[in-house]
Amino acid sequence: EVQLVESGGGLVQPGGSLTLSCAASGFTFSYADMNWVRQAPGKALEWVAVISGAGTSTSYADSIKGRFRISRDNAKNMLYLQMNSLEPDDTAMYYCSKGSSRGQGTQVTVSS
Repeated sequence: EVQLVESGGGLVQPGGSLTLSCAASGFTFSYADMNWVRQAPGKALEWVAVISGAGTSTSYADSIKGRFRISRDNAKNMLYLQMNSLEPDDTAMYYCSKGSSRGQGTQVTVSS
């Protein structure tokens, strides 16, 4: 059974930084492309970033390109999202995902 547990969210001021983590279990993590997605209140789910199983290839949504960085540690079955220069529009519930599976999410709120 795929299990994904996100952590690291919180309240941060505009311009600040946060790093989200996702602990994965129940599947061969190093074989799986992993994504971060987010959902702001009243809005549709938005794809944020993807990383290949080996961690050698990444891709980002235009809205966060240059500010966020996705990474992984296959030895620890961990996925990360480093977020810099945060903006109020980044406020959302953030989820890590494998295919159609998602965790419970971690809330990121950007506000002064």
